[in-house]
Amino acid sequence: MKIAFVFICLVVPLVTAQLRVGFYNPTCPQAEKIVRDVVLKRFRTDRSITAALLRMHFHDCFVRGCDASILIDSTKNKSSEKDAGPNLTVRGYELIDEAKKALEIACPETVSCADIITIATRDSVALAGGQNYNVTTGRRDGLVSDPSLVNLPGPTASVSQALSFFTAKKMTLNDMVTLLGAHTVGVAHCSFFQDRLSNFQGTGRPDPTMDPALVSKLSTICGRPNNPTAFLDQNTSFVVDNEFYRQIRLNRGVMQIDQELASDKASAPIVANFANNAFGFQQSFANAMVKMGGIEVLVGKAGEIRKNCRVVNPPPTQKKSSQKRSRVPR
Repeated sequence: MKIAFVFICLVVPLVTAQLRVGFYNPTCPQAEKIVRDVVLKRFRTDRSITAALLRMHFHDCFVRGCDASILIDSTKNKSSEKDAGPNLTVRGYELIDEAKKALEIACPETVSCADIITIATRDSVALAGGQNYNVTTGRRDGLVSDPSLVNLPGPTASVSQALSFFTAKKMTLNDMVTLLGAHTVGVAHCSFFQDRLSNFQGTGRPDPTMDPALVSKLSTICGRPNNPTAFLDQNTSFVVDNEFYRQIRLNRGVMQIDQELASDKASAPIVANFANNAFGFQQSFANAMVKMGGIEVLVGKAGEIRKNCRVVNPPPTQKKSSQKRSRVPR
């Protein structure tokens, strides 16, 4: 076990170092603009796409690394990550499809689906008021999508329980508190926090740590049929800012893990800093997103560049014969 740990520590920096800003400049100089145009078009009619892409990016990177395995469709014979419980409400796949289609026309078999997720998420964050940070690219797409590997921190996890997921990916407590700040633009289905409104931990009463006015508001929302959603930041629901941290310091965290960030002695000082330092949060968020985007990436000749983000490329022999019939000129 000790030998394996040392090996990982030596190899991971070498692998992530192969990612770089402007990776596609020589091969597809318009790549990032093509993705940005697709995101902008969607954002103009649906500002919630920022939260959707942030969630997709996180759910992808925290399973097999940032390899776009979350994009692979299930088939009648084989389930994919999309079938895993935490991913059933992930959305935004059609935006990635649109960007990939445009990129395949401009630069066939060049830009990975994993990089599209990373670039699109960055652009959506910037459009929603966050920092327009540089992202490294050069990721390749994975060949495996296994729902049994999807193991993510749930809404009732404690800070220490959630942190174990992050440290396993070489992320710190500060990274975790920062990345959970993505809830500044997110929503949650009532089923994820319903117990806090009326039967917290089997007491038959609301969670005493939740602001009573928020309990009342959410109870009204969640009294509707079909498991509705509520904003995790009740004030600036579509803006990437530090308001989320201000809200949880006022006991207005919707999900239990969010509220515990403000009360746990380990994370509370970080929350207080972000609540009072808008610029500091933006800077930390950009840094944490770049760091997350380097988790267990495939580079060089590992993996592949998918032509369709929803399916793994056909075997080489099959691919070669189909290219003779319909290859797009470079």
